[in-house]
Amino acid sequence: MTPLLAPLVCRLFTAVLAAGLALGAVGAAAQSGAAQALRVASAFDPQTMDPHALSLLYHSRVVHQVYESLVGRDAHFKLEPALALRWQPVSPTVWRFNLRPGVQFHDGTPFGADDAVFSLERALAPSSQRAFQLRGVSAVRKLDALTIEIQLEAPDAVLPEKLPLVAMMSKAWSEKHGVQRPQDFHAKQETHAVRNANGTGPVRLERYEPDVRTTLRRHSGWWGWADARHGSRLEQVSFVTIKSDATRLAALASGEVDLVLDPPYQDIARLKADPRLVLLQTADIGQQYLAFDQARDQLQDSDVLGRNPFKDLRVRKAVYHALNMQLIVDKVLRGQARPTGAFLSPLVDGSPPELDQRLPYDPARARQLLGEAGYPNGFSVTLDCVNVAWRENVCQAMAAMLTQVGIRTTLRSSPTGQFFPKLTQGTGSFVEFGWTATPDAWNSLNGLFRSHDGNGLGTFNAGRYRNPKLDSLIDAIRTEPDLTRRRAMVTTVLRLAAEDLPLVPLYRRTLTWAMARKVQLVQWPNDTLELRWVQLK
Repeated sequence: MTPLLAPLVCRLFTAVLAAGLALGAVGAAAQSGAAQALRVASAFDPQTMDPHALSLLYHSRVVHQVYESLVGRDAHFKLEPALALRWQPVSPTVWRFNLRPGVQFHDGTPFGADDAVFSLERALAPSSQRAFQLRGVSAVRKLDALTIEIQLEAPDAVLPEKLPLVAMMSKAWSEKHGVQRPQDFHAKQETHAVRNANGTGPVRLERYEPDVRTTLRRHSGWWGWADARHGSRLEQVSFVTIKSDATRLAALASGEVDLVLDPPYQDIARLKADPRLVLLQTADIGQQYLAFDQARDQLQDSDVLGRNPFKDLRVRKAVYHALNMQLIVDKVLRGQARPTGAFLSPLVDGSPPELDQRLPYDPARARQLLGEAGYPNGFSVTLDCVNVAWRENVCQAMAAMLTQVGIRTTLRSSPTGQFFPKLTQGTGSFVEFGWTATPDAWNSLNGLFRSHDGNGLGTFNAGRYRNPKLDSLIDAIRTEPDLTRRRAMVTTVLRLAAEDLPLVPLYRRTLTWAMARKVQLVQWPNDTLELRWVQLK
């Protein structure tokens, strides 16, 4: 179980230390006494409790407190055992996982190999948004009550890196409630797993009220409480959905909530000066992009007939040159981000820092490129954006800049339930979206740049971009066992993407959490809170 991503882990560890988030401070704060309750506010709702139905940050940061995976991450974002105690390759195409004994689901039934096999097969189903992580898995089999093997189509030296967030479910519970397959979220399917859950995690689901709150209770039988690092005494946790920035901060100021995961950027300086509050900040391992429709022959909702301007690289470059991202970061995001020209953070293995340089802001060059592409008078387009204040504000600024060079941009803001399916269904013409990467690059490259096939390849390729050369390289990265060659291949893919611009990279945020002084926790670079480490002083 020798880690193959040790250099990356060191960089992540350094980033966490820089943010002042040592786990020891949390463990030392364990107290005896009254039951503790934590109230967490965010603008986003998890949308479903089915752990395989969605692959979104706002879903996983809640649902994966209830459900666990075979492999987890520690306080420094390094892989660690979760429901699997050990794993090792037993041949180039077979990995063996020894499961943790004595684990119980929240309904009291034991977790074992049958559940693990069932869960991995469920996560591979067509309606699962986690299937893209498991690309290359051809079979899962039970060896005994606490041992499984994963059969691969080809060697995969970093398979364990793909297993966090692939939740383990109870086979018996799923069969009892008719949820053997993941909810089809795009079809708005209603199943028992949408509002009910039965995991093995440190908290159990008490109640899910969509767009209002998710209430969790301590699972006293969790196997992890025996570990001294997991000293949380929380008895109840509420994830409260408050879409209004002002209302979220008012709730924090009044003590109605204890933690805000997405404070508005214009209020960061004021919050830092408030003696009642603590702010934690760290660099985001994810970032924001613009995606183009590159599949349709005619651009939807446009005054250009019979053509799709975004199929022309010169038009995509014109979009890039038209955006003054430093101005947007300074004025709209109040300095709480940094513009990026890279497609993946340097915290992702194989993403070199030198790719972080953006193309220059150059409106004249943008207009020239549009003319060369056959659009001297520009064209109209609709930009889709989620209706969260800071995202909308950035989209409004970009729409104005694009309009100035002739790309007459109309902003269309939608609630999360309407917006996110545009990404996975590829129905938008021009979309602003964010992606939370993992330390291993393949998940991101496969999700964002691989040609979409509806079966785990290119799941989040929102523009349905196709590039056979990139496809071959991305597929080869998945099976390359030598880490040095693998990194070089990742860098090659990123350089080719920079030349062809399937997306326009925008910026990486500074992740900021605002909380009452009584709260102590660990902040990961993927904007996810782990309840097992939270303490209330």
